Amino acid sequence: MYNNNPVSKLNGNVTLILNASYIPLAVCSSKRALCLYFLDKIDIIHNYNDYVHSPSMKVRIPSVVKLKRYVKHNNLDVVLNRKNLLIRDNFSCQYCLSKSHLTVDHILPKEKGGSDTWENLIIACSPCNSKKGNRTPKEANMKLMKQARKPNRFIYFKQFVKEKNIDWENYIFSRKN
Repeated sequence: MYNNNPVSKLNGNVTLILNASYIPLAVCSSKRALCLYFLDKIDIIHNYNDYVHSPSMKVRIPSVVKLKRYVKHNNLDVVLNRKNLLIRDNFSCQYCLSKSHLTVDHILPKEKGGSDTWENLIIACSPCNSKKGNRTPKEANMKLMKQARKPNRFIYFKQFVKEKNIDWENYIFSRKN
């Protein structure tokens, strides 16, 4: 029996796109990856166990694909935004490790010349952020759990590695602990 809604199995699945040199480039929806496959722009390297059915065919959903042509792309930067700060800081306050009521805190407050950079922003819970106030951690006698650093692109890819897309590990240079 065919699935009446072939797109339903695509929901929630994402696909890792590799450059022709096997370097990770991006993550896209599996629906987009199938479109690229039918346009003959990619080779499928690994598939999920799920299928998309239509009256005329049955296609496995791609997990890892490789572009057929090399794309010049040297940018391994991660966009600075709240979501990526949360990922970098493991969804934890960097003062007390709390996982609730999380906010973004400037290590060096803006009023004292602090900027919106990876090295000056951390995740803090509301109580710790209020306690620190408009002071530096040293002035507030608070210790950071780790130094704020700019993550690389592989940290971004690592967030997508779950049990169902374990095949990605070989391409993003990460191992599950």
